Amino acid sequence: GEQIMLELKKINRNSIVEILKLEVFDNQRDFVATNNSSIIEAYIALTENNHVFTFGIYKDDTPIGFLMIGFDVNSDDEGAPSIAKGNYNIWRLMIDKKFQGKGFGKKAMDLAIEFVNTFPCGTAKYCWLSYESDNDVARQLYKSVGFVKTDEKDGEEIIAIMKL
Repeated sequence: GEQIMLELKKINRNSIVEILKLEVFDNQRDFVATNNSSIIEAYIALTENNHVFTFGIYKDDTPIGFLMIGFDVNSDDEGAPSIAKGNYNIWRLMIDKKFQGKGFGKKAMDLAIEFVNTFPCGTAKYCWLSYESDNDVARQLYKSVGFVKTDEKDGEEIIAIMKL
């Protein structure tokens, strides 16, 4: 098939407006926070000296999604899963509803893992993520790029990990 060319761009004050316009389908809203909420969480993490990276996912110059990556445990996070300590986390991933079902999610995950493997916050053994148990699309996507389900939970969410 045609090579999917996507690119991650760090979000800045110019691109934030278009990233905040991206949204998922109504029936997916329980699965992923709005980009508004995610950006607010990222801001709070940064003010507490935690590590977070926010990216717009672009096809050519069109923003099609949002990606957020974290590292280690947030200082205020009592209930953090044990895997979080010293490891990277795909914190948020969303593809806008107009661009879903085209393989962009898988490609974005490849780029996310590529970024994590540059070890921007130092080396780590694992990358982890979590998803709602009834989110089949997420489960299949994460499995397809090599994430393996663990017995640990993050609140109600299922945790999957990848060895780096």
